[in-house]
Order: sequence, then structure tokens, then C-alpha cells
Amino acid sequence: MAVFIESCGIFCNSFVFITTPRCYGFQQKFARFIRQSKANTIVLAGLSGSGKTVLFYQLRDGSLHQGSVTSMDPNEGTFTLHSEADRRGKVKPVHIVDVPGHSRLRPNLDDFLQKAAGIVFVIDAVDFLLNMQAVAEYFYDILTKASVVERKTPVLIVCNKTDKATAHTKEFIRRQLEKELEKLRTSRIALSAADIANEFMLGIAGQPFTFYHCHNKVTVTDASGITGEISEIEEFIRDHVIP
Repeated sequence: MAVFIESCGIFCNSFVFITTPRCYGFQQKFARFIRQSKANTIVLAGLSGSGKTVLFYQLRDGSLHQGSVTSMDPNEGTFTLHSEADRRGKVKPVHIVDVPGHSRLRPNLDDFLQKAAGIVFVIDAVDFLLNMQAVAEYFYDILTKASVVERKTPVLIVCNKTDKATAHTKEFIRRQLEKELEKLRTSRIALSAADIANEFMLGIAGQPFTFYHCHNKVTVTDASGITGEISEIEEFIRDHVIP
């Protein structure tokens, strides 16, 4: 179907634009909307051991797939969510990518983020304080990537393993993570631009960092891959991968 928007001189036929100087900013936004409306990729990111793979299999087929095995390659698949199995063929399949958590095994992260309709960042709620600095560094890098900032890719922080008695609450994790990100922001601002790999800085100058300062929407929830308490992850996916 062809679409012509007269006021901005845009003719769209199979998503091809006839460019005019007029309303160029609107054309860019419209093109971004077309790209995002077709996206069906959800990226699962987080440190090794955070429980990403268990969540992947819970979303796919409701299984636990217990045991932590570090993979050299992303674990990915396109499927109907397990909770929507009775609607197979009536809802849009989701492409989910479980990115390896070790820093040496993340070379393709940028490629996946450029296609992402949403990012699920998984944190081990039990060992959070032990890994807080590494978690913050990884998350900072994601939040300041051009592909995430420019496309305003929504992010869901998942505090996993909340079935454990020693798990920290999502409120505690949010507060501590914001503080740790503020430390990182301050230290990286102090570095010269040549020493910073990130293309964007985080937050608002002169104000303590909070997730409300992000260009994209960042929300926090809790879950348990082992017990299958993943409803808010499924809701996030369906909010951004339209059936």
C-alpha cells in the first residue's frame, strides 16, 4: 500500500521515501517508526550466572533448562511465547537473543541492539552486591550506545532469583544501581573524549542520576526463572512486539 503525506512531501511505497528538504526531521521520525514497528527482537543481556538462559527457555517452552553453561555464541530463537501457545498462528512470533554474559563473549551485542524492539537486562538479585560494579559497567555501556539512545529502545531491568530468601528487593537494586551509575558517569565525564568508547553520556549535567534521565524508558521488575514467575517479562515483550 502506498502512502503520500502531502505536507511533508513523503511518498511511501514499500517503505521507499522521496526525500525533500521540507520536514526532514519528520521524515526521520517516520522512518524510525517504520523500522521499529517491524522489529520483533528482544535482547536478553546481563552477567554470566544471572539466569538469562533459564528465562529464555521459560519464555520458549516453559522448561527450566537448569545448569549454567557458558556459550561462545548467542542463544537465540524465533517462537510464540509459551504462555501464548494456545494462540499460535494468531500472534506475532518473538525473536529472542540470549547474549553471552562474559565480557569477552559480547562482540555481537551491537548488532543485536540495532534490531531490538526491547532489552531485558537480567540481574542476579542474590549476588547483586558482589557483582554491582560489573553490572553497572555493563549496563552503562548499553544505556549509552548510539543504537539504544537514538532509537529510544525500552529497557526492562529484571531482578532475577527472587524466590531465594536472600534476594535483594527490586527497590534496593534500583537505588544502588542508580548510585553506581552516577559514580561511573562522574568518572567518565572527567576523562577526555578520546578515552571514552561510549557515543553518548548518561544523565543530566549537575543532577544526580536516575533512570528518569534516560532518553529511553527504563523500568524495573522482579522475577524467578526457576519458579516460572515471568509474567512481567512477557508483558514487556508484548508491549513492544505487537501481536
